[in-house]
Amino acid sequence: MTKSKTGIEVTEESVDIGRRTLFKAAGLIAASTAVGAAVTANTAFADSQPQHETKLPQYIFLHPAEVTFLTAATARLIPSEADSPGALEADVTNFIDKALAGPWGGGSDMYISGPWTPGTPEQGYQLKFTPSELYRTALTAINKQLNEANTPFDQMAPAQQDAYLTKLESGSLDLDGVPSATFFSMLLQNTIEGFLADPSYGGNKDMVGWKAIGFPGAYASWYDLADKHGINLDSRTSNPISMANAPKHNMSHSGKGE
Repeated sequence: MTKSKTGIEVTEESVDIGRRTLFKAAGLIAASTAVGAAVTANTAFADSQPQHETKLPQYIFLHPAEVTFLTAATARLIPSEADSPGALEADVTNFIDKALAGPWGGGSDMYISGPWTPGTPEQGYQLKFTPSELYRTALTAINKQLNEANTPFDQMAPAQQDAYLTKLESGSLDLDGVPSATFFSMLLQNTIEGFLADPSYGGNKDMVGWKAIGFPGAYASWYDLADKHGINLDSRTSNPISMANAPKHNMSHSGKGE
């Protein structure tokens, strides 16, 4: 066991904490292909304009130092494996950036007029911060603390990164008024959404998340298969269809829907 400059105890075993944290929180992914549909349909960012990007991400909300932290942190929450891409390949940071710059980030669906009093766990999120304010406040505090300790997150060893994320999750850090557990919970949720949401929203690049769980994409695109059973869908799940590349549908020619 060693101790980093930030006072975080690190063990060999802690290297895999990020993986265990992800799968513990995302019984979602194990649930099956319905997960991809649920996250895509219910993502908090569905009211944002879809982003159709083919070049390197152009960040709208996040500052460079924030991009650096989030890219490294999300890569530990959904790590890249030899046979499976992770958050890095899925451009999850780009998804988070677009979400924070949109209506969701500005608290479009939140009550933000106060008064602000501590709530019970059953009441859910009770802070005065909009999502964009929460991210900005928390990330500024994190980078300041780590820079003062001369241990930038992206320069830590994987075991140290996992230990720091675990410390955030435990709620033992105050991030200038943002409970670290609240920030971690939102970051984990957004990381999973960015890995599984429709690519039109900036993440799930090349549909790597859908391919990883065998999700074929938008259900309407597979309408012709709805009443067929026992067929091999390997070609479908290895080539998902997103909102951006879904074909136009005219159901009248099939005699259905008339």
